[in-house]
Amino acid sequence: MNKLVKVIVVAAVLYVAWRHGLPWLKENVSSKPPASSAASQGSCTQLASAASDAWGRGLHQFVNPPYDVNAWSSFRQDVESKISNAESECNCNSESCTKVKAAMRDLRSLVSDLDSSIRSGSPPPSDVVQRQEAVDRRIDEAADLLRSGK
Repeated sequence: MNKLVKVIVVAAVLYVAWRHGLPWLKENVSSKPPASSAASQGSCTQLASAASDAWGRGLHQFVNPPYDVNAWSSFRQDVESKISNAESECNCNSESCTKVKAAMRDLRSLVSDLDSSIRSGSPPPSDVVQRQEAVDRRIDEAADLLRSGK
């Protein structure tokens, strides 16, 4: 069990390191700004990415027990607030908005599942990293769809 936790921690650290490089590349390599009609959808994907990044940056503190329940509550509320901001901005019916909405539902579910395990004192779900990667893939797909006008 301890080995599984170490694998999860290492995978999470590697994932967070990779995740911060990608947004930097997108900001600095992108050749065209979003069209004004797509600005709201761009905000939608940016806010979703910010929610996912906040989750990824703070998750490492809650991989091993004992858990600081007060710190967890504060962290969870911050992430849920960012998820809500993204969801409220993603009020269109385009494919990119649909992808972001699905990603935020998945992230909210992931937060809820980890909340249950922390509050019960049980180990985190074994698929935390895979689920986080799936959320980020959907956000990246939404950004790609937005760039192609979908």
